[in-house]
Amino acid sequence: MPNTIQTTANIFSPLEKHLQDKDVSILTVRGYLSDVQQFAGWFEKSNSETFNLPAVTPTDIREYRQFLQGTEKRKASTVNRKLAALAALMRWGIQSGQITTDPTENVKSVQQSVSAPRWLDKHEQFALQRAIEKDQQLAQLRYPRRCVTRRRDASLTLFLLHTGLRLSEVIALELSDVQVSDRKGNVLVRRGKGNKQRNVPLNSEARKAIQDWLAVRPQVSDTFIWIAVEAAADDGISGRAVQRILHRYAQDAGLSELTPHILRHTFAKNLANNNVGLEKIAALLGHSSLNTTRIYVTPDARDLERAVEQLEQ
Repeated sequence: MPNTIQTTANIFSPLEKHLQDKDVSILTVRGYLSDVQQFAGWFEKSNSETFNLPAVTPTDIREYRQFLQGTEKRKASTVNRKLAALAALMRWGIQSGQITTDPTENVKSVQQSVSAPRWLDKHEQFALQRAIEKDQQLAQLRYPRRCVTRRRDASLTLFLLHTGLRLSEVIALELSDVQVSDRKGNVLVRRGKGNKQRNVPLNSEARKAIQDWLAVRPQVSDTFIWIAVEAAADDGISGRAVQRILHRYAQDAGLSELTPHILRHTFAKNLANNNVGLEKIAALLGHSSLNTTRIYVTPDARDLERAVEQLEQ
């Protein structure tokens, strides 16, 4: 018999602590908690009873999967992510003695075809570069007080593009994590996904981006590299602020979308296009499996279009 019954009101804080103790990334923790809360709401509405772990059955999990697919029209990747969150919840339930069996154990995930991730082609990369340069020029002419902020925005965006770091990794960087000179440099990612540490060498564009920023970075007590320049308190830049920066650049460059992950994918795709081996790409990105890295040699629609067009030449 379970020791205690955790209900909706008191389940999320201990679950959050459990995930944090397992060194799950902050973004994943937030996503899992949101997914679990959504399931709890669906459970109570569908069954007209209070949500608690012992009440959840395999049928509930299968019905929720069908609800996500059929009613909400969610993509397979989204459904599988939510099922993964529920599996993590139930594993914690077993470890904490609240349940003795896992209702997610025999519920299959949704099959999905492997598709190439979204990245920027060369034309889009040039458009982004031009938008960044124009933004810098405009700030110097019209908004001199914002020049430092816009220098940070430009350097951060280019640094993401030329290192392939995850959003959580780049905003966590401290001054001591970067070693850079005119001819070489590297960045130490202390806590990557899965709490793995790795060194990423910096190419000339990444070195220039970080040097340009450090040349104007305000002298504050905060040790984070990327700081909130116009904030009242010295603090590292937030993930949401980075996303706003990229959204602004996307609009200026005429891009449909620009996110930290798109820049990461672009970095990897550029490596693959230059015949860099999967093992090296995996090491640079911090992947534990080559299967994860293999998506960068999966042709996307533009690759297929170019292949067909070559027949006409």
